[in-house]
Amino acid sequence: MSTTGNDQYTEQNPTNQYDQPDTQGKEIPAVGEQGSTTNQMDVTPDHGEESYRGSGRLQGKKALITGGDSGIGRAVAIAFAREGADVAIVYLPNEQEDAGETTKWVEQAGRKAVAIPADLRDEQQCQQLVQQTVQEFGRIDVLVNNAAFQMAQPGGIEDIPTEQFDRVLKTNLYGMFWVTKATLPHMREGASIINTASVQAFTPSPELLDYAMTKAAIVNFSKNLGQSLAERGIRVNTVAPGPIWTPLIPATMPSEKVESFGEQVPLGRAGQPAELAPAYVFFASQESSYVSSQVLGVTGGAPLG
Repeated sequence: MSTTGNDQYTEQNPTNQYDQPDTQGKEIPAVGEQGSTTNQMDVTPDHGEESYRGSGRLQGKKALITGGDSGIGRAVAIAFAREGADVAIVYLPNEQEDAGETTKWVEQAGRKAVAIPADLRDEQQCQQLVQQTVQEFGRIDVLVNNAAFQMAQPGGIEDIPTEQFDRVLKTNLYGMFWVTKATLPHMREGASIINTASVQAFTPSPELLDYAMTKAAIVNFSKNLGQSLAERGIRVNTVAPGPIWTPLIPATMPSEKVESFGEQVPLGRAGQPAELAPAYVFFASQESSYVSSQVLGVTGGAPLG
């Protein structure tokens, strides 16, 4: 630690700011197990529960976050609430426990929390969740399309069943499209849409072929939509995470991949959801008022193509 006057600044090497999740010798959910929740993880992610400090950058805003119950979505919900926003989160019905934990943190920040169970693969449910959010908040200022599904298939395209392909596309693309379309009539000038893509959109892994192609589509969708909504004063941007430690990882990847997850990036470790939240706050706030149709990579040093 170095100090100057009354100010204190703690130097932190990003390579060891967090330990690499140590899963060796621990029970890992079987590949394909659905409904994996945070409390099922032997190594709990950091969502910023004890570290995030708000400064009023989203005071009075109303936010809707899909996939907001755990992982990146929970970290964003906590950060938004501590910045002054009321938050609605969307979660799968079998992930109610995680959703309750997230709403607890939002309420502890003194903001209103709404938890909405929905399956984004159904257009009517997408429309209904937006209507419920508007009924609670009156409008939507920030939409975060964060929900996603992946399932690693080491054999590539020949091992991807149609059922999986359909689920990945419906969750990652159809859901985003339907929720965004339903939300736009309830947004006013100054609103912001933030979509979660991935480093996979730029440097895809063969075992995640279907997931990676949806993330590339999200980048294209966001750049395109940002241009078309500019005249309405609505900005659209994308966050592209690298390897981030969330419940989706141990539930959908082979155990040998989980044990080394994130070690391939220059910083040498998996990222934590708390390290993603500031990127979403930036795009949601007026600090990024001249930024639209852009992609911000939070990748542990791995360059975006």
